[in-house]
Amino acid sequence: MKSKTKSFNLLIALLFLVFTGCKNEGIQGPEGPAGLDATVFYSEWFTPSAWSGTSGDWFFDASAPDLTEDIVENGVILAYVWLAGDLYNASTVRPLPAYAIVANWSFLIFKFGSIEFTCDMISKPLTTGNKFRFIAIPGTIPALKSASLKNKSEQELRSMFYNDVCKLFNIPE
Repeated sequence: MKSKTKSFNLLIALLFLVFTGCKNEGIQGPEGPAGLDATVFYSEWFTPSAWSGTSGDWFFDASAPDLTEDIVENGVILAYVWLAGDLYNASTVRPLPAYAIVANWSFLIFKFGSIEFTCDMISKPLTTGNKFRFIAIPGTIPALKSASLKNKSEQELRSMFYNDVCKLFNIPE
């Protein structure tokens, strides 16, 4: 009987320790980063100064020094357009590639450090009112890995609304 009483008291003491826990009186470290924006690169909105090309094959180049070989080859590049006169909504930001205003709009990286935006309109696209932007997410950084952990594949990132991508990576709109 004594053995059962000792075992019972030992069990009660053990349960007491488990449920009351221990207080951590140590020094608290600095707070971690607030978001995922530490190494995500993004451009400001810009308007082309001039379009080059011919009818059905228009393009303009923009300097993009953040688009290094490593980012282009291993990361994710997202590009967006805001078009003056967009039929659906004048404030719509479209992920590229997109079809709007009777044309296909897209982008490509033809050399590191530069981005080219394209349009297949018959007439030359406007240089005023149309705005373009890119977001570059390096593939080897915590930001892309964190986005992946939040169940966001590269394809899902590409199909997300612009505002949602900005919120995910703490990018000012």
